[in-house]
Amino acid sequence: MTPLLMSKKVPTRAAEQLTAGQGPRTKLIYHFCRMQLPGIHVGAAKFDEHMARTYAIYRAKSEADNSWEKYLDNFYPLDWFIACACLEGEAAAWDRLFAARAGRTDCLLVDALRARAVRLYPRDEERQDSAVTEFWSHLIVSETPGSIPVLARYDGERPLVPWLIRVFQNWHISQIRNQAGMHALPEDDVSLPLNAEPDGRWHEAFCLAARAAIEQLSETELLILGLRLRYRLSQREVASLLGVHEGTISRQTTHLRDRCLEEISRRLLAEGWTGDDLSSFVLNEMGGLLMDEPRLSADQLARMLKARGKLLPSEAISGH
Repeated sequence: MTPLLMSKKVPTRAAEQLTAGQGPRTKLIYHFCRMQLPGIHVGAAKFDEHMARTYAIYRAKSEADNSWEKYLDNFYPLDWFIACACLEGEAAAWDRLFAARAGRTDCLLVDALRARAVRLYPRDEERQDSAVTEFWSHLIVSETPGSIPVLARYDGERPLVPWLIRVFQNWHISQIRNQAGMHALPEDDVSLPLNAEPDGRWHEAFCLAARAAIEQLSETELLILGLRLRYRLSQREVASLLGVHEGTISRQTTHLRDRCLEEISRRLLAEGWTGDDLSSFVLNEMGGLLMDEPRLSADQLARMLKARGKLLPSEAISGH
């Protein structure tokens, strides 16, 4: 596979500095990465090219000390090596990136991105899915002619997974705020905050009520909820996987939804809720919270299925 590099050339001065004065430390980083990630292959020459390229990115963004020593003092070599290997088309590097963990619940990167999409596009499952898919495609393919793929903007100065999540968030916030067409991915990774809730008190009250409701769910109900939400399985697919009639899943899903809505609503009303549409508020908030719920993580769902002698269908895993 042909390497997908930046369209801009690496400044000659940066390349010369790398080869002339920084060879020993660079070689040490190279061999460290090879030792820690033996299944991922990036040749020495390509390694040097990427090092010079990303150092140039760092220098362009740094207003104060942008020396080579400062650059390497805050360097994340393994994250950087994986990103560069992905740009070189290394399948093992992509496998590593897809398996990367993120967030408070140690969820997969793709789950963390989907959770952000749920918050950004509440009650719009089609847009949530397409948001994540579009972002993956732009990791190595430029969004617009002349622009730079996402991974080619990573300089190794921050952990890769949080950086990717921030860029994803920034991109979609920019789209939401500017509805007239597509906009370039942010050049920098300074996180833009999500729009604040009108009253943060109700968001916190909802989280407490929702988690209390989730604690009351049975393992079967957790499986149904997780398979429908996280893996986007239909009622028929869930019924087939669990070995029950589709009508049973339909009734359990309706009962589950109504029971959770009733329990959460009761708690919020007891707190003094005065809004007009409580059910809409709960449904809008619920998606993001469920994607962050540890009991609905990919690992937990796999464990519950394994205990029943079941595995996720291969199409659900590949889609996940």
